[in-house]
Amino acid sequence: MKKWCSLLVVGLLLGFMGTAAGADFVLQSPQLEPGGRMAMEQVYKGFGCKGENVSPALHWLNPPQNTKSFAVTAYDPDAPTGSGWWHWVIFNIGADVDSLPVDAGNPASGKAPAGSVQTRSDYGTFGYGGACPPAGDKPHHYIFTVFALDVDKLPLEKTATAAMVGFYLHGHTIAKTSLTVYYSR
Repeated sequence: MKKWCSLLVVGLLLGFMGTAAGADFVLQSPQLEPGGRMAMEQVYKGFGCKGENVSPALHWLNPPQNTKSFAVTAYDPDAPTGSGWWHWVIFNIGADVDSLPVDAGNPASGKAPAGSVQTRSDYGTFGYGGACPPAGDKPHHYIFTVFALDVDKLPLEKTATAAMVGFYLHGHTIAKTSLTVYYSR
């Protein structure tokens, strides 16, 4: 009985220590205030929106020690499509990376980590596509998520749909952290 209890306690402790030193996996951004309004810099330029379409800087802390790569998504569940709207999908970010600089979502900027892959947003363009909800609609949620993955690379090309990337993320995520902001016009 004593041995069983000791094993149970060790198992529980290991389970609670899923990230380095038991800390929480956290996502931060100097451009995005959690629960706040998205700035015009991150708003789409097109579709009637007059933003700058610049992806925000993102920084994550305390991923699980067994992380082999990361993926980042930006998603609007409130888009009037029946399936939401994918604003950014980037994956195959090395485990040694803990941030993305401002404008990393612009493939032409060269700021995305080496070897990473940016698929098409639901605007049909590769990389980041900012917020652009219908005029007069309620504020939409924009959820930026970093996924810690158990594989070095997802076996996908940049032509993969967000749904296909999501399928692989579902099967390989060991932890994730999100930051939500709002925007309306």
